[in-house]
Amino acid sequence: MTISVPRLDRSAAGERGITIADFLVPVRLAEGIGVRVRHLALILAGAVFIALAAQVHFYLPGNPVPYTGQTFAVLVAGGALGFRRGVAATSLYLVLGIVGLPVYADAKHGWEIVVGGTGGYLVGFILAAGIVGRLAELGWDRNLLGSIGAMLLGDAAIFTIGVPWLAVAYHQPLAWGVANGLTPFLGAEILKFALAAGAFPVAWWIVGRRPGDR
Repeated sequence: MTISVPRLDRSAAGERGITIADFLVPVRLAEGIGVRVRHLALILAGAVFIALAAQVHFYLPGNPVPYTGQTFAVLVAGGALGFRRGVAATSLYLVLGIVGLPVYADAKHGWEIVVGGTGGYLVGFILAAGIVGRLAELGWDRNLLGSIGAMLLGDAAIFTIGVPWLAVAYHQPLAWGVANGLTPFLGAEILKFALAAGAFPVAWWIVGRRPGDR
């Protein structure tokens, strides 16, 4: 008797490890600049994308955690870049803020932000990018259901680290962290990961109609 287990790898054998970012740079340009430079350019682009999205923000009265575009950007960057480049892009984003560039929400920067109440979300970005990136390499982002699953897992990773970190930083119980760091954001997060999830199957459909670029 055999038990059927769903395959995690949903991509064709010849396309394993390939993500949508591999089609962002035109073939002729990619061949001219070299593989290493292309990877570095994509990593930098991912970090810049997250930094720009962080500046789209607002605060609820009395809540230390802002609404931002960061989680959307992290999910998109992770899915587009794959595991290694996604982790590298989010790590670079974190480091840029630590060394003094105003890349965090509200143009904030510095080590004190990372070790402060919202630092767990920043650290969670790296884990989320890694999860979504790896699942994208396995082909999860090529259909809507798989893409939703990947984005949901990535988004959950951010809050799994961010919410307890918030509670500890403010010397509050976990319930306070949930009430301030998760519950107010559920509606916005559903919208953001739904948009991110929907973008990838569409992008792959567009790539599929350009076979000469593959």
